[in-house]
Amino acid sequence: MSKLKVMHVEAGENFYGGARQVAFLVEGLAKRGVDNVVVCPRGSLTARRIAELPVALREIPMHGDLDLLLTPRLLGLLRAEKPDLLHLHSRRGPEILGAIAGRLHGLPIVYSRRNDHYESPRVTRFKYRLYDRVVAISAAIGQVLQDSGVPAGKIRVVRSAFTPDPVAPLSRDALRDAFGLPHDAFVIAIVAQLIRRKGHAVLLEAMPRLLQAIPNLHVLFFGKGGLQQELEQQIAGAGLGERVTLAGYREDLPALLEGLDLIIHPAFAEGLGVSLLQASANGVAIVASRAGGIPEAVRDGVNGLLVPPHDVQALGDAIVALAGDDARRHALGAAGRRLIAEEFSVDVMVDGNLAVYRELLPDARA
Repeated sequence: MSKLKVMHVEAGENFYGGARQVAFLVEGLAKRGVDNVVVCPRGSLTARRIAELPVALREIPMHGDLDLLLTPRLLGLLRAEKPDLLHLHSRRGPEILGAIAGRLHGLPIVYSRRNDHYESPRVTRFKYRLYDRVVAISAAIGQVLQDSGVPAGKIRVVRSAFTPDPVAPLSRDALRDAFGLPHDAFVIAIVAQLIRRKGHAVLLEAMPRLLQAIPNLHVLFFGKGGLQQELEQQIAGAGLGERVTLAGYREDLPALLEGLDLIIHPAFAEGLGVSLLQASANGVAIVASRAGGIPEAVRDGVNGLLVPPHDVQALGDAIVALAGDDARRHALGAAGRRLIAEEFSVDVMVDGNLAVYRELLPDARA
């Protein structure tokens, strides 16, 4: 019986939710005796963070879906590293081009599906033949896959997980000082890539009413993305420059979260939402859309409030309600910590993925 060796491919440049899940997974697998090789974009923040873990790191160029040379690059790594299994964690290149490399090398392939959108039947028929198992990170995604015609026997639901970083949190006052805000500011934030489906524009549309009800309101947008210029223009055009701050991607985000009053997530589509798990793990109440897998991470009335996607009025009502009720907001935050500890354990996520590997390689030792 040989020791299990897995190659993981993560194409995310920045250390967003999906890449963070890969880090949690490979660190947990290493503790269970699995050898891991993680392939990341050369020079990326993700590679830098993975390098801190007890795994082998391989950095290569990755340029998206049209980077046809990705297949021979990965095939060369597979021949050199000789893993027992290939686990693909990313869209935009590895999902197809990486799977072709795995098939050419004759390996079992696992694909982690992290988004809840429906694909065309033609794409579904071709793409999911490439994988031996598809790990859906939420039950909602698992249902999307089944509805799209992916055989149920290929699908396994293993939810994303989270554990707080061991950092000293900034106090409320220190957070406000860091962003030049008054100490009495009521600070809410969206933690998400600056892309349309995350719903930043819905919150901006609600701002006039919110400022009437919460005169000391200030909003922070944490993240980077292609929507930045458009958001900057929308903020300036609405005269919100002194109330909304584009704070960029912050590596020190774990230290900032506990100084926030609310996390807002008005996304139209979401597989699960690692930023929501992170918020709850840090005791921050949430207002989010009832979309995709979000209701699995945010339980309405437990660790946050859920509203219909695109509903500006409902989003504003929920934010105003919690802004005016400190006791309820703090209770939701405390319940969030308990929810993460009880239902979103990293150990459970790691064991779930390992169980998928063992289905495909019953003789491997880990």
